[in-house]
Amino acid sequence: MSSVPRDFVFNRFEARQGMTWLAQAYAMFSHQRLLWVVLLLAYYALLLALRSLPYLGPYAMTVLKPVFSVGLLAAAWTQERGGKPTLNQLFAGFRANIWSLLPIGVFYVAGITAAVFASSLVDGGKLLDLMSNAGSLGEEQITAALAEGALEAGMLFSAVLAVPVLLATWWAPALVVFQNASAGAALVTSLRAAIANWKPLLTYALGVFFYGAVLPTVLMGVITLLLPDALAGPLGLGLLLPYGIFVAATLQISDYISYRDVFHAGETLAPLAAQETGRS
Repeated sequence: MSSVPRDFVFNRFEARQGMTWLAQAYAMFSHQRLLWVVLLLAYYALLLALRSLPYLGPYAMTVLKPVFSVGLLAAAWTQERGGKPTLNQLFAGFRANIWSLLPIGVFYVAGITAAVFASSLVDGGKLLDLMSNAGSLGEEQITAALAEGALEAGMLFSAVLAVPVLLATWWAPALVVFQNASAGAALVTSLRAAIANWKPLLTYALGVFFYGAVLPTVLMGVITLLLPDALAGPLGLGLLLPYGIFVAATLQISDYISYRDVFHAGETLAPLAAQETGRS
């Protein structure tokens, strides 16, 4: 850790801290549910609008995602200091160091793309063939392809290679905005801090899997078993849709909570009025 610049010193936590991040994020969300839901829906609407652009839409969405995510970080930062999340904060990234945020998105696109193409080293190109021909294949053909051992190995290999990319970009936008880091320094520092905190991040990932996948699946299964199909579908949708929004909001806020803990643990929060308004 001595090689990390002094401005980017980070803390290490035990495994249980991962669940604390989720709990604290949900507590923040629960105090301003409506505002966060509106902010989150606007955030996803902006990303979907970018994705719908011809040809380059998916790439534009991914490259600009760190810029828009700064708005959610700014909203959490503001609420923690007594303010309220607002829609105009979604564009805070464009008023911050955008030229350091954009390379983070480019790095993410390049890293994930490289991880996917690397699957050919294991499965002989089966995953790439499936992705390029998915539109012309039926559901049974796709299911059969996914059951192939070579393809599964290729997917697993790509997922393993993608992990460092995800960790490097995890706290990078926050480091750019809150600590004025360059894109390269932010990516390196985020990766180092994430590796040092692999235990709480693993616990965090298990918590996300439980609340984001296991719990709704079990709930839907119980509803399906107890109620006729005519009722199970609408009731399940009525319960899982708001639940999914609540989970998504909690995860977005947890990005800020985990960053604050890892890089600013124990710091005293100054009142919002005493802070620079440019951040919010």
